[in-house]
Amino acid sequence: MPKPLRWILAALSVLVIGLGAALLAIGLSQNTPSGALDTELDDVTVSAPRTPPRNPQPQPPPEPADDKRCWRTFGGDPQRSLARTEASLGLPRQKPEWTRGLRSYIEFPPTYCEGDLYVNTFEGATYSIEAATGKVNWRRRVGGTLPSSPAIDGPNVIVASQSGTVTALDREKGRVVWKVSTSGKVESSPVVVDGVVYFGSHDGRLFAVQASNGRVRWAYDTGGRINASPSIFGGRVYFGNYAGAIVCLDKDTGREIWTTYSRRDAFRYDSFYASASTDGQRVYSVARSGRVVALDAANGDVVWTARVGGLGYTTPAVTGDRVFVGGFDGRLRALRARSGSEIWSTWVGGRILGAPVVIGEHVFFSTLEKRTYALRVSDGKIVWRLPMGRYSPGIATERTYFFSLNGRLIAFLGRDVPEARPASATTGAGAEGAREASAGAPRPPRSTPPGAPDTT
Repeated sequence: MPKPLRWILAALSVLVIGLGAALLAIGLSQNTPSGALDTELDDVTVSAPRTPPRNPQPQPPPEPADDKRCWRTFGGDPQRSLARTEASLGLPRQKPEWTRGLRSYIEFPPTYCEGDLYVNTFEGATYSIEAATGKVNWRRRVGGTLPSSPAIDGPNVIVASQSGTVTALDREKGRVVWKVSTSGKVESSPVVVDGVVYFGSHDGRLFAVQASNGRVRWAYDTGGRINASPSIFGGRVYFGNYAGAIVCLDKDTGREIWTTYSRRDAFRYDSFYASASTDGQRVYSVARSGRVVALDAANGDVVWTARVGGLGYTTPAVTGDRVFVGGFDGRLRALRARSGSEIWSTWVGGRILGAPVVIGEHVFFSTLEKRTYALRVSDGKIVWRLPMGRYSPGIATERTYFFSLNGRLIAFLGRDVPEARPASATTGAGAEGAREASAGAPRPPRSTPPGAPDTT
């Protein structure tokens, strides 16, 4: 080969290698904004009525007062564990105690305390409902759509809205106590710890506001859209964003402790719609790509990764040694908390979008194809099903399951609890919304009439 030609080929090789390295560097650096505390807050306002309503003590619930343990926030606790393993209700009974339609679909489950349920509908209404009977105490609109769970804080209930607001309503009448307005939609379910409300915004900021008056204590700007709800454990706040980051902040100051980015491939980062849940040792979340990540809660190091089939939107439910996640492939998986290895996987043939919830020895979840299931935690066997679904199934107290399915709240007593006094059945006209995911999936055959549970 002539020497000049060899020089030309060598130069081209160097050029190709350099160009490849440059493209890789660009790919590795994209979508990794640096976070910082926002001290200006020029686009944030706090308002309150001129004569703020008195915050009375909540009225005692009607008899029987057996459901004493509250479910104050999405996930049941600040760490968003979605688990009450000590509950001893057994499976739901055959017939519901009551059912009530709420005129729109319910994307996130209700919350409960002291005899009353609080629930948001996507079309924009917040309800206070008497848990014993299904009677509506009050119904209020704060503006915008409400794809989140309200948080209960003493005499108030905190409601986040895609209008960009977070509003405190008094639990007695639903009157506005204070309102915070941000520059982005708020889809994050608020959580209240030590008198402070935490929530994320589509504008990329995680807010901490005073629960008594809405005053902003701090705001941390991640540079990436936040849909997820923050979880709190041991003085730290954990949350994910659409830039592929899971972030850990000091809950009192907003100071960054660590940030870990999850990579989808060599040129793209993941994005997190699902909230992070934690057991204090590890932080768990599912990226929209279907990648499951577990990080060391102390330093953010990746402990293990796994996958669900198809898209991933479910906030993981966490028990002592297991993590439960669902995917659009129609499977619910139980993974080992320490290693991520699969314990069991159960296929039901419907896309799983909402978070599962563990009650006692069973894990409940719903599909977009309008089915709700209970599996045994030990082996994943289907032991109960209901021909209603969409999205996250609901919550449970000491005696009662409260499911939020197809735009309805439905109360079932557990089989293993004593009979309660007869409740006056209250039925409303339900109307279902249509916030569908894009992918299709076969619909399981109907084996039971609408609204009736099927037990195997």
